[in-house]
This record gives sequence, C-alpha cells and structure tokens, in this order.
Amino acid sequence: MKEVDLSKYEIRTDLVVDLIEKSPSFETKTVIDDITISNIKLDERNSKELNKEKGDYTTIYFKDITDTSNYEKVLEVTTNELSKMLKNSKIKDEYFCLIIGLGNEKSTADELGVTTAKKVIVTKHIYDLTGTLEEGYRVTACLIPGVMGTTGIETSDVISSVIEKVKPDFIIAIDALASDSIDRLLKTIQITNTGINPGSGVGNNRKEISEKVFNIPVIAIGVPTVVEASTIVNDTLNYMKKSFSYNIKNKNKSSDKLIPTSNINYLKNNPYTLSKEESKVFLGILGDLTDYEKKVFIKDILNPIGYDLIVTPKEIDFIVQKLTDLISSAINNCIHNISTKKV
Repeated sequence: MKEVDLSKYEIRTDLVVDLIEKSPSFETKTVIDDITISNIKLDERNSKELNKEKGDYTTIYFKDITDTSNYEKVLEVTTNELSKMLKNSKIKDEYFCLIIGLGNEKSTADELGVTTAKKVIVTKHIYDLTGTLEEGYRVTACLIPGVMGTTGIETSDVISSVIEKVKPDFIIAIDALASDSIDRLLKTIQITNTGINPGSGVGNNRKEISEKVFNIPVIAIGVPTVVEASTIVNDTLNYMKKSFSYNIKNKNKSSDKLIPTSNINYLKNNPYTLSKEESKVFLGILGDLTDYEKKVFIKDILNPIGYDLIVTPKEIDFIVQKLTDLISSAINNCIHNISTKKV
C-alpha cells in the first residue's frame, strides 16, 4: 500500500465532539434517560489543538424525536441547556435578541436555520409601534440573510449592516452542520457561544459570525445533517468489526439461532472488540490501520475521482421539520420565558 501524506487532510466536521478523544479532561457528561449531554470548555491551548474557537460547547445526543414522549424530553433538555448558555454568556432578560437563520431553504439538508428562524416569535415591530410588550416577551428580530451564491453578498457583511442599523444586544444563529460520524446525523444538537462559520462543514468557508467580529455575544445552534461518503465507508468498516466481534462472542448462543441475522442488534451489550490480529484477519491491511489512517486512506481513493460525496439521510425531510419545531420552541421558551411545546 502506498504511503499517504496525512498532513493535507483534516476531519471535515462542525462538531467539537468529533475531534476530541474519549473522555478528555475538559469534557463532562450527564445522562438523562437516553439523552446524553456533553459540556466542553476549550481554553487557549485546547482550542489550538482542535482548531476550534475557545469557549463553551454543549452537545445534546438523542435517539429519536419522532414521538411525543421523546420530543418533549429533548425539548426540555435543549431549553435548559440553551438557558444555561445564555446565562453563562451574561445575557440579561431585557437584552434585544437578533435571530439569524443561516442556510438555503431550497436545499432540505441546509434549510434548518432558515425554517427554524421563521418559527421564532418576533416582537420588535410591536415594540417599535407601542413602546411596550406583554409580560414575558423580549424585543426580538429575525434575519434570514440567504446564501452568498444567491445574494452575491457575504453573509457576514449582511449581518454587520443590520447590526449597525438595529443595534441588537446579542445574536442567536442557527445553521445546519456537518459531522464526521453517521450515528450523530440528525441526532445531535450543538450549542456554543463561540459563533459559527457558515459553510465550513462542506469546505465552503465564509467570514465567521462571532462576538469578536460583531462585539456582541453570539450563540450558535446547529444540527449535523450531512457527512462525507468517506465517513460512511469508514464507519461501515468499524460496524463490520463490531458485528464480527459479536458473532465471535455469541457463536454458540442458542437463542440467537432463532433470530434472523438482519434482526440482531450487535451494538447492544457488546463490549468485546476485535484484537489487532483479528482485525487484520477480517479486514486485511485495513485492519492494521488506525481509525484516522483508514479515513485518510479512503479519502485518498475517493477524492481523485470526485466520489467523496456529501450525503444526507433519506428521512431528512420529516426529521428536519421536527428539529426546526423543537429548536424554535426551545428558543422561544428561553428568550421569551414562555412555553411553546410543539409536536
């Protein structure tokens, strides 16, 4: 196998949790039912190591939001974590909020920010006319700047112009993200006070939207909706290893013989992993590579022929609508101090 220059590759992801090693010292985890909450605080050193902005990152993992019970659990957790992020960023109840919906509503995989923003309760026009709002509501405006390919204007420049005119006290920006793990697609919400780089997840870097650019706090909320084809291939190889390990461990288990192979969930209660020797037996030379080396090897095969595609799940239309309902409800609950559950 030819040698590959690893220095020219980087993991294409917007999620900090994709970049950290298992159980790093700067991560704390909380589990509520089947929802896991990861809190990561990056300092100057850690941010340079991961090539991410320093600040607070909260990541919420969930399995499903397509039924009422799970939806409400995830909504409650998301509302609580967003409230904590606002508090940690010293955002007061009377502050004027500008909601920014990033993305392209003509692309389902990229419409999350736009559709969410349209569902947030805006009140600035009422306040401008009457000088007051009902109790519990804060002054809120919404901006959907579109994408540079449509407007011809850098998104950050559009936002800068609006900020100069309407003078909000803080921003909440919502956008679709990319992940480096298929099991996080549409099942993860990241909340951070470090801002966001529109298009970075698919290699289309734009000017960042952050506090250091606009001099006001920027809270970014995102959900991974796409992965690269190379990630899918690599994750499939890893799942193959888990399946092989399950079969080795349970080859004499009589109960499994009555269950069709397609119905056996080999991820449940499967602490056993293949040894390096066993990996080489099942996967050949690929079994001798680290996870990162496998990703690079696969990229090196797909990139020259243009087949490292950006991929999204087939059920994305339905789940994105659920996610936009959930995130907009969480935002409304926090910034307006009201309950807006929607399923």
